[in-house]
Amino acid sequence: MKGARNTPRKPARKSAKSPQPRKSRKARAQRKNRWWRFAFGWMLKLGLVVLVLIGGYTVYLDAIVQEKFSGKRWTIPAKVYARPLELYVGQKLSRNDFLSELAALGYRNAAAANTPGTLHSSGKETVELHSRGFQFYEGAEPAQWMRARFNGDRLTELYGQDGNTLPVARLEPLLIGGIYPAHNEDRILIRLQDAPPYLVKALVAVEDRNFYSHRGVSLRGFARAMWTNLKSGRMRQGGSTLTQQLVKNFYLTNERSVRRKATEMLMAFLLEYHYGKDDILEAYLNEVFLAQDGRRAIHGFGLASQYFFAQPLAELKLHQVALLVGMVKGPGDYNPRRKPENALARRNLVLDLMAEQGIISAQQARDAKSQPLGLSERQGDTVQSNWPAFLDLVKRQLRQDYREEDLTGEGLRIFTSLDPILQNKAEAAMAQTFKSWNGRRGIERVEAAMLVVGPETGEIAAMLGGRKPRFAGFNRALDAKRQVGSLIKPVVYLTALERPSQYSLTSWLEDEPISIRSKNGGVWEPRNFDRQAHGTVPLYRALSHSYNLATARLGMELGVPSVLDTVERLGVKTDWPSYPATLLGAGALSPMQVATLYQTIAGGGFNTPLRSIRSVLTANGEPLKGYPFQVRQSIDSGAIYLLQNALQQVMSSGTGRSAYNRLPKDWLLAGKTGTSNDSRDSWFAGFGRDLLAVVWLGRDDNGATPLTGATGALQVWTEFMYRAKPLSLDTPQPANVVTAWVDLENGQGSAQGCPNAAQIPYIRGTEPAPGRPCAENGVDPSLMDWVRGWLN
Repeated sequence: MKGARNTPRKPARKSAKSPQPRKSRKARAQRKNRWWRFAFGWMLKLGLVVLVLIGGYTVYLDAIVQEKFSGKRWTIPAKVYARPLELYVGQKLSRNDFLSELAALGYRNAAAANTPGTLHSSGKETVELHSRGFQFYEGAEPAQWMRARFNGDRLTELYGQDGNTLPVARLEPLLIGGIYPAHNEDRILIRLQDAPPYLVKALVAVEDRNFYSHRGVSLRGFARAMWTNLKSGRMRQGGSTLTQQLVKNFYLTNERSVRRKATEMLMAFLLEYHYGKDDILEAYLNEVFLAQDGRRAIHGFGLASQYFFAQPLAELKLHQVALLVGMVKGPGDYNPRRKPENALARRNLVLDLMAEQGIISAQQARDAKSQPLGLSERQGDTVQSNWPAFLDLVKRQLRQDYREEDLTGEGLRIFTSLDPILQNKAEAAMAQTFKSWNGRRGIERVEAAMLVVGPETGEIAAMLGGRKPRFAGFNRALDAKRQVGSLIKPVVYLTALERPSQYSLTSWLEDEPISIRSKNGGVWEPRNFDRQAHGTVPLYRALSHSYNLATARLGMELGVPSVLDTVERLGVKTDWPSYPATLLGAGALSPMQVATLYQTIAGGGFNTPLRSIRSVLTANGEPLKGYPFQVRQSIDSGAIYLLQNALQQVMSSGTGRSAYNRLPKDWLLAGKTGTSNDSRDSWFAGFGRDLLAVVWLGRDDNGATPLTGATGALQVWTEFMYRAKPLSLDTPQPANVVTAWVDLENGQGSAQGCPNAAQIPYIRGTEPAPGRPCAENGVDPSLMDWVRGWLN
């Protein structure tokens, strides 16, 4: 083009920012490096914090592990024992009663009594046994072999291993219960060396084969459990070693979580770091949960052995050991009492595993698998619920001397006076009597209470708090205060007999109507049970026939305050008002208080506070406190002797005579019936030389019953005495008492062989003058004297 020229292009101007991309990348890199350095610093700091926290947590857990494991590991409830059975020649003990006590103690019948806890019964008279030995308050009783021979109701021979006569031997006492803490855990502590053969080996074989090689945690077991949990999507297995199981039971809860599992593993490692395998095993044997007995948790093999087999752990056989070990996996699923088929299969699996690992031979496994489960009929240590009324009394008396935490956590050993043989007889008598009344109108609502006491010692040998002796509810023996009715009459007559210048057994009383006007204008007019007056009667007959009119007149002559004073001197403090009706039993007492009152009468005027506890030991066998025999003479023995004579006549010819329809006529027993108004309460209190028993029957709502003292409580008492076979009364005659022949028709002195003549005791100096000898062969003795004089 004309004029056009090729003008060169100006080069593009470089931007001032053109080198910036390179700088920006460098800056970003620098910022990134700074961020990583910052993050790494924080991560390092956070890691250090985490490590510090883990370290602190580990130190915290380590302190917990050591504090509990090295200190007091368990709160052990107080154990309550019955009286030990003492054996000596001449003792009142039948062979059957002896065998029943041995059965309760878990002795096993064997071909020979060659190991502790075994017996051999040969023939109808002899029993051989090997006792277990026991640590008593006074010292240790050694385990020993002995042979006992019986004749009827007597122990006639007792020989030791060397063939020499044993002067005395004691069996270990029956464990009858415990006093439990709030969490109701119970256990019998054992030492590892006391465990039976195969127990530890079986436990390791089934629960943790690598126990002796790992350090608390088995990584292989943990990995296997995790794989199972991942497949199932939830926590199903824990892969726990024995150490971990102990940690979980001992320190942790049953929560299933990763956090709890991690804590368990860490604590297991710490436990193994500080303590040896034997220490851990021994703790495991005592801690593992094996059963639930109502509200009480059965922990440890020692208690489980008693619970299921009624035997000490050391005496268990192979098949019994395998059964307990099998239960560790699931105490509910393999409880032999509730699921015997599951338990049997599990036990046999344990035996197979033991054989596979060479712990036992195949033949031993076959022999053990052929055995039955072998559970005891009695659930061993569960007898704590068998006699709740007696245990209630023990607890009340213990709390006067010990704090609650001492009783529930220090493992005290309480030795009591309970006699299992007499307790069983009392229960059987009550059950049999009520059974005989089946179908009787109104009897289904009648309740009961009963106490059996040693008259001389005041020791309570048996107690029933109700018709159902296993029911741990209202303890009527201690807490049911009911009108005593005619049971109080012996107190009125005792008050009179303490005034020998005025009254004797043959004093004449008026059994005639009486009317007494009170201050408020009311009139008290008692009546006899038969609605009749009996005129003039001797004092002993008024008591033996329980005449109300004669008793009321006598009591008013003595003064009601004087009678109430006698009640207190007999050992019972009351708040009874000084009303005339009190003389005929309007006041209320508990069966325990009635037993206290009659103990003084049966004990010859010597009052002994009723007791249930003999002694207390620590868990280590050290004596804490004894409960020595206490006695004081509160009533003149002569007056008591006369009263006992009258109470024997109650049994022979008075209101208690129906007892001899069942009892042998030559048994000398004393007692008194009692019936309150409208037959609301039926009572009987009676005794021989060695047994006092008090029975009460009535309704809890205080309604009328179809029973009197003679048709109700006396029948229970009679059935018990028939089974218990008390010793006849042979109270020594006090120095201030003499006997005289008396004509029972007129109360005048008589002579042996005369019509209506009987020997009656009197306080010395008050006896009637001797009567003339009676006619011999129909000839007047004065005429015979004249003839003899004329012939001479």
